[in-house]
Amino acid sequence: GVGLHFDLSDLWKVRRVAVPGAIGQSLVATLAGAGLFHLLGWNLTTGLVTGMAMAVASTVVLLRVLMDKGMLQTGHGHVAVGWLIVEDLLTVLVLVLIPLLGDKAAETGGAGSGIATFAWAFAKLGLMVVVVLVAGGRVVPWILTQVATLRSPELFTLTVLVLSITIAVGSATIFGASVALGAFLAGIVVAQSPVSHQAAADALPMRDAFAVIFFVSVGMLFDPSFVVREPAMVAAALAVVLLFKPLAALAIVALCGYPARTALTVAIGLAQIGEFSFIVAQVAGEHGLMPAEGMSVLVAAAMISITINPLLFGGLDRIERAVAGVPWLFRLLEARHAARTSDINRAGETKADDEQRPLAIIVGYGPVGRLVDAMIRDAGLATVIIDMNIDTVRSLAATGRAAIYGDATRRDLLEQAGIRKAQHLVVTLPDSSGRAALVMAARELSPTVEITVRARHLAEREPLAQAGAAKVVFEEGEAGVAHARHVLERRGLDAAKIDQVLMAVRRLWKMQD
Repeated sequence: GVGLHFDLSDLWKVRRVAVPGAIGQSLVATLAGAGLFHLLGWNLTTGLVTGMAMAVASTVVLLRVLMDKGMLQTGHGHVAVGWLIVEDLLTVLVLVLIPLLGDKAAETGGAGSGIATFAWAFAKLGLMVVVVLVAGGRVVPWILTQVATLRSPELFTLTVLVLSITIAVGSATIFGASVALGAFLAGIVVAQSPVSHQAAADALPMRDAFAVIFFVSVGMLFDPSFVVREPAMVAAALAVVLLFKPLAALAIVALCGYPARTALTVAIGLAQIGEFSFIVAQVAGEHGLMPAEGMSVLVAAAMISITINPLLFGGLDRIERAVAGVPWLFRLLEARHAARTSDINRAGETKADDEQRPLAIIVGYGPVGRLVDAMIRDAGLATVIIDMNIDTVRSLAATGRAAIYGDATRRDLLEQAGIRKAQHLVVTLPDSSGRAALVMAARELSPTVEITVRARHLAEREPLAQAGAAKVVFEEGEAGVAHARHVLERRGLDAAKIDQVLMAVRRLWKMQD
């Protein structure tokens, strides 16, 4: 499942924060775990491995909370997912290192032998990656494409399952890697196929079923009395997961120049542990690096953190408001972001001021935003783009366009974009979070600006209209109108009659709202 969702292009976009962030947070969690558990009587090696296991978060939990909050496709969500991908890659390396730290490596005796073992293990890992990703990246997509042409859903699903298991077990048998690492590489290979979306859709029910079985089997290893017998160990594990990891993420994201909301999203979203943590613990136990109670510690920490995490994430807005209510803390978190935003936006602000044509501000420069921008500019209006993708803003600025980087719900950013003199504000963001607040802030700054908002569902009209939107364009409604228009045209109805029918439908929407 992780391999199927691994997208190098998504990781590349947020590499400047995801790579140092995941490494830094993992290092903090590992050292904190080693220190705390050493104080509780474990040796440093066991503490380090336990810290490594607690450094990685659950992919299932993170993707679920982001989807429930409607943030998976936002800039904040991309940073969190990219961060988690790097953590998963680091965990893959940990799975290679654990046997070298364990009893089998110790039996070889001598530093030179240990270095040789280490080098040979990484050589085998490199060879496996080359074979699986290069050779498998050519063969597996071809096989899946050929099977897809047979138009047998059952055979296609079976082929995906067989190929995944073959690569996973083959990696473990031939190269001595863990089955989990082989499965990860299998997912990456399958994702390279032109039919990867269908493969992912077929794998989803199996992934969910195996995830349930996995967590149930881990839960069966848990002894509830352990929490009563060893409250200090459980508290130490929760301190690493719920305190050290979030604080490290908060600091790193802020230092990288991202806004406080992104820092809070990453900090809260990754304040839990899951699948890979148990796999690390299992492999460590097999090599004598994890005592019997180590799995109980991780299971207890996972159960508690996974239970708490959706509740914390659901209160993200309240937490952000609480942080904003502490001026010195909010300024500290926003300092690098404010400086970075000011440098990037200064050119865009100047260009917007120099324009004498009527001004339209477009929030979001995805496919819809680009289309709106092109049509408005063709009509003779000047446009200013506000977008959360810094690479997009930089590329627009490089071509001489007026573009502002940042969160459009912030009043100072709207001021920079020229909201007080703008005639139109077009919000093309596909997600609903923060749209009403954006509209309200824009309406307060400019009572006369015409605000057009994109929405997915008809039920979103009322809160957006109350916030001050003059026009709300519904994706589901316009899709239905387009389908109906096509059918009516094919039936031979004249254009005036079609327009009359569809106008009545739109009036009905407004009456229902």
